[in-house]
Amino acid sequence: MMTNLKFSLHYLGLAFFITLAIVLRFWNLELKPLWMDEVITAIFSLGKNYSSIPLDVVFPVESLRDIFYYQTGVTCPQIAENLARESTHPPLFFCGMYTWLGTVAQEGNEWVSKLRSPSVWFGVGLVVTVYFLNRLAFSRKAGLMAAAFVAVSPFAVYLSQEARHYTLPMLTIGLSLLVLIQIQQDIFQYQRVRIWLWLAWIVINSISIYIHYFCIIAFIAEIATLIVLFIWQKVKIHKLHIVWLLLILSTSAVAIAIIPWLGIMQNHLNRSETSWLPTPQHIEPLYQTLISWVVMVIMLPVENQALPTIIISGLLMLLFAGWLAWKVFRGIRLLLKEPHTSLSTQSLLIFTTFVLLGIFTISYILGKDITVAPRYNFIYYPSFSALIAASLIRENRSLQDQNILKIIIKNYQLLIILFIGFIGCIFVVSNLAFQKPYLPQQVAKNIYQEPSLPVMAVMAYKNNQDIALGLSYALALSRETENYQLSKSKQNTNTRNKIQKHQNIINFAFLNQKKGFESIFEQLSQLPNQNISQLNLWIFAPDIRRRDYPEQTKVSQLSCNIDTNQHYRIGIPYQLYRCKM
Repeated sequence: MMTNLKFSLHYLGLAFFITLAIVLRFWNLELKPLWMDEVITAIFSLGKNYSSIPLDVVFPVESLRDIFYYQTGVTCPQIAENLARESTHPPLFFCGMYTWLGTVAQEGNEWVSKLRSPSVWFGVGLVVTVYFLNRLAFSRKAGLMAAAFVAVSPFAVYLSQEARHYTLPMLTIGLSLLVLIQIQQDIFQYQRVRIWLWLAWIVINSISIYIHYFCIIAFIAEIATLIVLFIWQKVKIHKLHIVWLLLILSTSAVAIAIIPWLGIMQNHLNRSETSWLPTPQHIEPLYQTLISWVVMVIMLPVENQALPTIIISGLLMLLFAGWLAWKVFRGIRLLLKEPHTSLSTQSLLIFTTFVLLGIFTISYILGKDITVAPRYNFIYYPSFSALIAASLIRENRSLQDQNILKIIIKNYQLLIILFIGFIGCIFVVSNLAFQKPYLPQQVAKNIYQEPSLPVMAVMAYKNNQDIALGLSYALALSRETENYQLSKSKQNTNTRNKIQKHQNIINFAFLNQKKGFESIFEQLSQLPNQNISQLNLWIFAPDIRRRDYPEQTKVSQLSCNIDTNQHYRIGIPYQLYRCKM
């Protein structure tokens, strides 16, 4: 009876954490505006490419719904061709997204949540995967703690609300690690070889690489982990020559699987879309990695906040992370000392170390510092979270014989860790943490600060990334105008008529600046008559300095003067001109 009760409580706890993960990840899923990378996802996942975007013409932001619609009859090879020509990503995620959007395209208008919801479910799948990973590697209690940790991890929730290919590769990497742990247990503990496990390992890693290129780092790290374990372990391996042969054949099989995409991959590495990654300076990748570890466990409002809030939040985050690191270090030492957990602990530690070495190699040797973006730490997040969860359970030695739910309830420290993670998730889903890059919502508010006046926003573009960034601003501006009109819908008739009069005069334009920034103003002066006497003109200009904006310009028949008090920079500058007849 007692055994059945523990069994029921265990799976009840797992169901609770899975449910919590679902709630946190779907909470306010549409609150944050789409940012540049999510716009790129939308373009290719809807079966489009950049030729679908109206360039060098003025269009109302209302017409964006004509751009972001599902295009039927597109095949996966066509999507792959679009990506090969116009992006830097492998095709599998986008083909899957196209299929998904095709099944929900006619069901309502909440297209942003439809675009993001697959990432949510992949993120929930990761919760289940790390449960089984830690259950196999350590214990059922460690598995449940891993599920709880990932469920309330601010970093995991943040990536689960991104319409990008991060939670899916996290899921496949987690599955690959699960198979890897089973393979090494077979070899070192049971002295057996099961071919189907190696085949599963090949398939999972091949799929992973066609989802995200960085999965190559994870695959190499797994190979290196097995090799190190073969060399370090003093246990005599039964049929060692067969194990080495299987490792060589498996590695070769994955390499062969990516040959059809290899040439495109090499071309993608040299595209301009990767030029935004800076060259690392000194120890920047090291401390940026440490910061990424912090935000995996705690996230407080430190972005675009008042200085006192930033200082207090930052100090609290560092203090909590330092305390947690001490507990994790103690727990890992204990895991390494115990015979039944040492091998799995070594495997996950070695894997994580090799992934970090791969990240630092890209940063320092290739000169592209990918540590500037915390999201790229998804590569080792499954092993990172598994180790933290297992170490926290092992560090509480006095409670080892109790049910995991009792351990969490009775040990206030574990409750604090999970509660702090939960609070961080609330900040994430409330747009107070992990805010979207380039702040499209704030930019839209700045542009639409005078709703009674017609607005034209111009994105001077050089490449496809500039176009995607401009579309994120246009989408945010469209939503800002809709929100304003909704808030004023209960005004008197005259006010409603005034709003109606101007609600369609919110225009956007992409103008090519490959011939120089001055050409933008020449194109503006040649626009057809706008049939208005007043206009707020906003010009976005990547790589342009404030002093490069001219004092005056023309839009059709309107004369425009720069407003020096309305200049902003959020990665790129944007400037207001006030135009009159």
